[in-house]
Amino acid sequence: MLDLTNKSILVTGGTGSFGKKFVETIFKRYPDVRRVIVYSRDELKQFEMSQLFPHSQYKAIRFFIGDVRDADRLKRACEGVDVIVHAAALKQVPAAEYNPMECIKTNVFGAENVINAALDTGVQRVVALSTDKAAAPINLYGATKLCSDKLFVAANNMKGPRDLRFSVVRYGNVIGSRGSVVPFFLEKRKDGVLPITHPDMTRFNISLEDGVEMVLYALEHAWGGEIYVPKIPSYRITELATAIGPNCEQKLVGVRPGEKLHEEMITETDSLNTIETDRYYVITPSTPTWSIDDYLSAFDGKRVAEGFKYNSGTNEEWLTVDQLRSEIRQHVDPQFNV
Repeated sequence: MLDLTNKSILVTGGTGSFGKKFVETIFKRYPDVRRVIVYSRDELKQFEMSQLFPHSQYKAIRFFIGDVRDADRLKRACEGVDVIVHAAALKQVPAAEYNPMECIKTNVFGAENVINAALDTGVQRVVALSTDKAAAPINLYGATKLCSDKLFVAANNMKGPRDLRFSVVRYGNVIGSRGSVVPFFLEKRKDGVLPITHPDMTRFNISLEDGVEMVLYALEHAWGGEIYVPKIPSYRITELATAIGPNCEQKLVGVRPGEKLHEEMITETDSLNTIETDRYYVITPSTPTWSIDDYLSAFDGKRVAEGFKYNSGTNEEWLTVDQLRSEIRQHVDPQFNV
């Protein structure tokens, strides 16, 4: 079992939705953690988060102002750190299309800086957060996250004798996270009109809690170079709109630049290196530093069928309108009603 007692953890982009839930989980599960460092560039968000985790109660928490683009600052923040969870990213698809180099600087060069800092400071485990948009990307955000994934997978080839493992977790839309469609629809239903990009659009769905559990699983079980993909349900955007505003008009507004109708997390080509375990799919590195057969045996895994792909539009598990409402009450707004 993963034991983070007396360990130091650094979370890049730690003031985001994931970071706050991850930090909360760490303090509940590992009260004797040595340090939890929230590394981000927004002082206001750090101040607001410090009100949720006051130092008088959470004595192990630290807030570091810094940008993953700043290699020197990041390296300094990683001194004495055992674990890095890399959540920092620019992730708004239209903003990335309009400001491509800014997205590249954070998502690609920032990933390289995290890797180099880990290699230089004695870090033992690194888990990077990815996105379904990194599979067969058609937008710049997805392309930068695919580059990031490749960097973290390949970093295992450069670690030498270090006790250091890099891995990646890739998942879909987090229900209720900042900037996601659920809070947007909850706000727009006041106007009686919900904008729908396309009537056939689908998305994967995962809760923050399940995203955190996946990161903790990767920290404990990764051999180095895996991309973990969860087995999660899909939903149709029209049914989400019905769940939130059953009496609202659903107005078609067109697909945004760089947006897909359906998201993929494992492409048909990825399936050549993909295995299935009871909880997750695992895309193994094309040049692993360990035996695939040993890995299959250790995790009671099996190779996926030839031609397998994991797509939100062809997924076998779907959330109904009632289930979506239950998810919103559980993970977004306990007072939600229609």
